[in-house]
Amino acid sequence: MDIKLEIVKVDKPDDLNIIVGQAHFIKTVEDLYEALAGASPGIRFGLAFCEASGKSLIRSEGNDEELKKIAVDNARAAACGHVFFVVLKNAFPVNVLNQIKNVPEVCRIFCATANPLELVVAQSAQGRGIMGVIDGSSPQGVEGPEDIKWRKECLRKIGYKL
Repeated sequence: MDIKLEIVKVDKPDDLNIIVGQAHFIKTVEDLYEALAGASPGIRFGLAFCEASGKSLIRSEGNDEELKKIAVDNARAAACGHVFFVVLKNAFPVNVLNQIKNVPEVCRIFCATANPLELVVAQSAQGRGIMGVIDGSSPQGVEGPEDIKWRKECLRKIGYKL
């Protein structure tokens, strides 16, 4: 059995967050929509789910057509069965991750990020699947006192610490 590895670049504007995960049932689209819509006031999102049986379609939902298109385009590029993409605006992944994880169909979350993102995709005769992700860049050192100060100020500035 042959397997081919490929890097698939996730394409999204720098100011948007994306969550990539795996689920297992056609109902995933509706349940993710409900979880996201109720998670945070003002949230804008688009989601796409790659069905892995039957018609094997990319199913999509959302409350923002542009974000839906970004999710569908990334689902099409990855072409991995049972994988979903959630593109967020006016919310951070931390606002919705627990709600997404509590959706019964969700098996795993590969990543939640605003960073540049690449998917490590394997392809066999049966199909394609995500093996892992490359999220952002490699560490350039260890934070020092000024970096700690910046981190703490940043968290307060964006409302996550008092």
